[in-house]
Amino acid sequence: MLFQWGLGVLAAMTVVMVAAWAFGLWRRNGGWTDVFWTWGTGAILTAAALWPLADVQPRQWLVAAFMAIWALRLGLYLTPRVSGHPEDARYAAFRDQFGARYPINMLWVTLPQAPATALLGLSVILAAHRSQPGLDARDVAAAALFGLALVGEAAADGQMKRFRGDPANRGRVIETGLWAWSRHPNYFFQWLGWCAYPVIALDPARPVTWLSLTAPVVMFGLLRYVSGVPPLEEAMLKSRGDLFRDYQKRVSVFFPLPPKRAPE
Repeated sequence: MLFQWGLGVLAAMTVVMVAAWAFGLWRRNGGWTDVFWTWGTGAILTAAALWPLADVQPRQWLVAAFMAIWALRLGLYLTPRVSGHPEDARYAAFRDQFGARYPINMLWVTLPQAPATALLGLSVILAAHRSQPGLDARDVAAAALFGLALVGEAAADGQMKRFRGDPANRGRVIETGLWAWSRHPNYFFQWLGWCAYPVIALDPARPVTWLSLTAPVVMFGLLRYVSGVPPLEEAMLKSRGDLFRDYQKRVSVFFPLPPKRAPE
């Protein structure tokens, strides 16, 4: 049943991501890929947590709420940022890199996000359908972890928005608040939120529940090594040069850690 649900998520997200690719080509803005992925993942995994709709249990509602809140927060942050604004540096770099083959190559950038959602869905479905009746301490711990992640990500995004909104910061690198402890605190807290699902689902005595670790593992790999940190840092090095290189030397790339002291 788990893998049937996973295939259903994969099929639905493939449709969403093809639509994202087509819409991005039409609007000449690859950033719509992120918008479609966020809203699509949120809607489809919320539905997966509640399915079947007959006799929905409290834990299903809790997990569905996690997904809906995640999508609303990130979606309402990304959509205005993409709509009517210049293309994100990561996607602008793809446009320069791919040249005339940009349309077909962007399809292969966009489509892999569908199986990524299907893998995330394994964690969500296992958490939502844990067999123990009623909510317990593990559900409470997961809710606290998810809340911490939500507040941390919103704080990081808010600090960056205020920094960018100040003309005095043009050409500078943010080094205040959470950004003094991690070069990508928004990505860290986004990853942390996905750790809530194995807190609910993981039972070492049931091998299938180890698949609930899929979401934090996949999300860490994507954010740290694929679509998050590498292209953004490359763009920052091009635009900020030595300022960003100095920041890299002193501040942790992902996990928040005390910053190193600047050399004398």
